Parts: sequence; structure tokens; C-alpha cells
Amino acid sequence: MRAVITVVGKDSVGILAKVSLKCAESNVNINEVTQSVLEDMFCMIMLADISKMNKSFGDFSGEMEKLGQEMGMSVHVMHETIFNSMHRI
Repeated sequence: MRAVITVVGKDSVGILAKVSLKCAESNVNINEVTQSVLEDMFCMIMLADISKMNKSFGDFSGEMEKLGQEMGMSVHVMHETIFNSMHRI
């Protein structure tokens, strides 16, 4: 089971570290990361393995949204099945 995690907002020090720490605390393994900084805007997409997560998906998603609010950014977690359904022709 996987999830797509997106992070968007003004660039600052420690974004990747904070998001990665929250994943580690939830036993979520980050498989792939891509990130880009365009002028002062930071954008990151992560593909994460949630099969051994130690909490519910809803709790994890809520914690990540709260983290985003604390950082002044948008952090969104989408379950792989939802992501695939959205992009199916």
C-alpha cells in the first residue's frame, strides 16, 4: 500500500527533514522523492510505503495537514487507490 504526499509553499530550511521525521514517527517508508524550488516556492512529491504504518491513514493524513499548517505550507496525503482512480481513463 502506498500514498502520495505533496508539499507546496514558501521555501525555508528544514522542510524535507520535518516531513521525513513525521513519516518516520508513523513508520511510513519514503520510497521516492522529487523536489523543486522555483524562485522562493518549494514543491515536493513523495511516494511512500504505508503498509507498516502504526496508525490509521486518517490520523496520519491529519497529522501531516497540521504539520503543513505549522510550517505555513500545504501538505496533502492521498492514498494510492484514490490517486489511481483519479487518473484512470
